[in-house]
Amino acid sequence: MPRNDQLIRQWHILRELEHSRGKTLQALAKALPRDYQKHERTLRRDLAALEDAGFPLITEKVQGQVRWRFIDGYRTQLQRNFSPSELMALRLTRHLLAPLDGTKIQTSLESALAKAEAGITGLDDHTPHELGHVFAFSLGSYKSYRDHKGTIDILSQATSTFHTVQMRYFSASQNKITRREVDPYRLWYTNGALYLIAHCHIRKDVRMFAVERIKSVTPTSNPFQMPLGFDIDDYVKDAIGVMRGKPIDVELRFNESTAAWVKDRVWHSTQSLNQLKNGELKMTLTVAENRELVGWILSFGSGVIVSKPDSLKRLVHQEVMAMAKQLETGFKSYAG
Repeated sequence: MPRNDQLIRQWHILRELEHSRGKTLQALAKALPRDYQKHERTLRRDLAALEDAGFPLITEKVQGQVRWRFIDGYRTQLQRNFSPSELMALRLTRHLLAPLDGTKIQTSLESALAKAEAGITGLDDHTPHELGHVFAFSLGSYKSYRDHKGTIDILSQATSTFHTVQMRYFSASQNKITRREVDPYRLWYTNGALYLIAHCHIRKDVRMFAVERIKSVTPTSNPFQMPLGFDIDDYVKDAIGVMRGKPIDVELRFNESTAAWVKDRVWHSTQSLNQLKNGELKMTLTVAENRELVGWILSFGSGVIVSKPDSLKRLVHQEVMAMAKQLETGFKSYAG
């Protein structure tokens, strides 16, 4: 079972217990989304894991039934455990929420921070200045979803309740708006953008849709069931960014000056680095062969060469030649 599924199921359990005066194992099982409903034995293990993690859970017998619930006053206790410096650190990380503006995640995080602030008295006035001199935040480029809140809310609801949606979607490859009926599996945030991973009824396959290109979305009353064993992490594992394709084994060689800053960053989960005696860096990784991979390689300029495979060598060479021709044409036009 994927680790993410276990964590998401435990998160659902916490939400159910937070909003009730206690639930039996049977009630918990029924309350969980269909995709996360498990045997009572699994729920017992989840609850034990949550207790081990420090969540103040207790059991009590009500009308002959054993119920699980949070200990009385646990929210106040959690608030008291925040120190002023911890709270100020949370305040500074508000910058990191900017890409999620317009989503329920951002709203929930802001709400959580507000509750934490409400429970703290006597904040240290020096703390924000000290932290501000240590940390600064720069998010780079990202897409804003402030104008897509309605779309995200509908997709979130349909995803959690496993219901098909109909949508009008702008296809960049076809350069036109198409009508789709899809089964939404997950909303996936990566590289500053939000995507919907869903099974497309037209394509008869799982596809990825950029949320900002969804022109309209309508929920339906048609339920769907995610295929048994489908794993989101496995679905996207070959992408160097977002685009998927046939996975290939790649070997790259970076010159000494480029290697100095390439070696300290994780570019892909499959990467393996080997520092060579001449100062060069050899990287091997298994990723999808597509335009996104070619663009990523070209971003290193003359600091990298493709050693393997030959098919990728040709793609990079073709793109370099096309760029050179375009530059030459543009220069002649300018000179003329």
